[in-house]
Amino acid sequence: MARACGKVILLGEHAVVYGAPALAVGLDIGVTATAERADVSSLVVGERRVTSDVGSELLQALAALCKSLGAPPVAVEAQLELPPGAGLGASAALGVAIARAVLEVTRPELELASAAGRDAVLAAAGAWEGVFHGNPSGIDAAASERGGCLRYSRAEGATPVPLARPLELAIALAGPPASTREMVASVARLFERRPDLAGKSVSGITALVENARLCLEAGDLPGLGKLMDLNQMLLAGLMLSTEGIERACDAARRAGALGAKLTGAGGGGAVIALADLDPEPVLAAFRREGFTCFSATVAATSAVPSAAATPRERSAP
Repeated sequence: MARACGKVILLGEHAVVYGAPALAVGLDIGVTATAERADVSSLVVGERRVTSDVGSELLQALAALCKSLGAPPVAVEAQLELPPGAGLGASAALGVAIARAVLEVTRPELELASAAGRDAVLAAAGAWEGVFHGNPSGIDAAASERGGCLRYSRAEGATPVPLARPLELAIALAGPPASTREMVASVARLFERRPDLAGKSVSGITALVENARLCLEAGDLPGLGKLMDLNQMLLAGLMLSTEGIERACDAARRAGALGAKLTGAGGGGAVIALADLDPEPVLAAFRREGFTCFSATVAATSAVPSAAATPRERSAP
């Protein structure tokens, strides 16, 4: 059985598509997958079985993944532990977990932890993601494959970020998920109409990300929270926020969160809030607003992160 983790983006979503860096952490809830050789490829995700649906994006994604790996037809079963489309990396986690499962049965001699194995998994997950999202940045797959905390850019790839203090995150599902492809396309259209806005937004988010990395390394959580709030303002200016997202962010801040913002594509989905010590007051505020929520701790690391975020409480997706 293969496994991959979900993720949240601390800062930098959307700008990362245009070459800016972003910061992400892995969650230990994610996806498990198994695979076996078959005459015809098929895919079961939870209760959904896809075998020969014409035009099925899931089968197209599986075909793209197998082509990337040079794999024969396979029968795959996968289980999601996190809600799809909420900005928590479910699609990328599926791609990474399935790629690992397919390699286990088709290329057992390849060590998945080796550089060649990791490169193969990331390339296959990118092919999978491309079917759903058109122009994925790669950060979701990198966070899903690696776990821990990382800085990611298209030019430099993923770099581990050491954490001087643990991160206590409260995560809420603030509305129905939106299509990542559509939200990325909406930002692209906005940037086409307003090239001045494109440059200012990408530059501004880049500065926030680099300062946030310094805050993570120094253990400056209040500073990190303020940068998250500023990132949310810029994302709202790109028309990516919603009434539900703003309500969740406001509830978190009033409950003592150091910062709060959407995570992922926006237009709905998840909000993350950084707690000072105990995320419970923020979770209670989310519940009062009717949001499904859970908490996650990202452990402090003196050097290279070695563990994913650990969820301490969650409602079933």
